[in-house]
Amino acid sequence: MKTKLLYHTNSFTYECTATVVAVEGDDIALDATVFYPGGGGQMADRGTITWPGQDYPASVIAMHKRDEVVWHTLDYPPPSIGTEVVGTIDWDFRYQMMRTHTALHILCGVIWQEFGVQVTGGQMYPDRARMDFAMENLDKERIVYIEEKVNAAIEADYPIRVYSLPREKAFAIPDLVRTKINLLPPEIEEIRIVEIVGLDLQADGGTHVNHTHEVGGIHITKTENKGRINKRLEIMLDSLQ
Repeated sequence: MKTKLLYHTNSFTYECTATVVAVEGDDIALDATVFYPGGGGQMADRGTITWPGQDYPASVIAMHKRDEVVWHTLDYPPPSIGTEVVGTIDWDFRYQMMRTHTALHILCGVIWQEFGVQVTGGQMYPDRARMDFAMENLDKERIVYIEEKVNAAIEADYPIRVYSLPREKAFAIPDLVRTKINLLPPEIEEIRIVEIVGLDLQADGGTHVNHTHEVGGIHITKTENKGRINKRLEIMLDSLQ
């Protein structure tokens, strides 16, 4: 059993028809889904699942991915196996996550190009995000410089490409994994690549916009010293006009 991950091929897909292939308590598995289940610091999608005979749409209140199956936890008695359903994500929330995730890749790309340091952690929230780097020096001048470089990259409107490569070919690319620890399980044979053409290229499983200009701009709002060689930057996105 395997769920087709529609968000992997097109992050802008916000609705799909699918069939229930398994039920466990309040959890259902579908043969295909537009819902991103969370991971890599990105929050899970929100939204509803509908099918004939409901009193109201079922909200997806939690998600998890087990092996190659995405499970959707509902606040409504689940449909039986074989039922055709329609899944619809909260598009505003998804697009905010897409913009935020791309912003973090730009931040990571800029810091890698300028200082050659690796990522030690990261997390996205509805209104902000943070990323940690194996960096000793993060003085005020450097913070201003990083923010300016990130916003220049956003304004440059680099195109973003998403594609997959066989594991061996992917890992022949220098510096593909920017985290200090390689978090990609050895059983994954196809590696999904997110490339900001001209700036950054990383292995990644999340959702992204198509061009950097869609991010709109960022501000570094907070920094923290998380150790002698570990610094945290917190960013917020500018509102889209």
